[in-house]
Amino acid sequence: MSDTVLVDVSGAVATITLNRPDGMNALTVEAKEALLAAVTSVAADEAVRAVVLTGTGRAFCVGQDLREHAALLTSNDPAPLSTVTEHFNPLITQLVTMPKPVIAAVNGTAAGAGLSIACACDFRIGATGSRYTTAFTGIGLTADSGLSWTLPRLVGTGRATAMLMLAEPFTSEQALEMGILNACVSPEQVLPAATELAQRLAAGPTTAYACVKESIRFGADASLEQTLAKEDELQTRAGATADHAAAVQSFLAKEPPVFTGH
Repeated sequence: MSDTVLVDVSGAVATITLNRPDGMNALTVEAKEALLAAVTSVAADEAVRAVVLTGTGRAFCVGQDLREHAALLTSNDPAPLSTVTEHFNPLITQLVTMPKPVIAAVNGTAAGAGLSIACACDFRIGATGSRYTTAFTGIGLTADSGLSWTLPRLVGTGRATAMLMLAEPFTSEQALEMGILNACVSPEQVLPAATELAQRLAAGPTTAYACVKESIRFGADASLEQTLAKEDELQTRAGATADHAAAVQSFLAKEPPVFTGH
């Protein structure tokens, strides 16, 4: 795997780190391919029950590497934005549908597709003093990497429209107030806080968490009748796990449950 993305697995927690600090973790083709491969790998690894996604240096990720993109434009590449189909779309799909929790440890600036990637995670812990922007319209583009889907669900349609059209920077404190961040901590505490949360989730009922993700995703665009049917389906799935049976017995015995993820 390319050293532009690092993967570390400790116990049941996988940490994926964007590793282009000199470029503020801007995403070249190499980095995008490595990131997609890393996310796909940990998603398929049954031993991994929670994932942390972070960056090195002063940025989480500033999105597409514009130097590489500019070279495509000047070379008259017939499809300079094919990366959306080839890289960003499958990456966001993997993050959103991964059957285990994903925590973004937003260590610094998140812009454009970098913000999109953070918003596609289940939790976001950000560093105080960090800056955010949707960025896309600033270079004459519209949202990609799922941001037009995730952002309205986090902040509401009206606010998301203004954020996407005006592309005005906002702070970590504003991101916390809007509901984009779940927590805002000092820069040196971002990764430890995210890892602590990941460890807590990795010790939980993994199938139930997967079902929660699926039910929220489904219910966002479904009718009440459809949502009730989906909840019925997912509850049956969760109810068939060994974790559920053991947790019920633990409850009756007035003991804390121990979840194995099965």
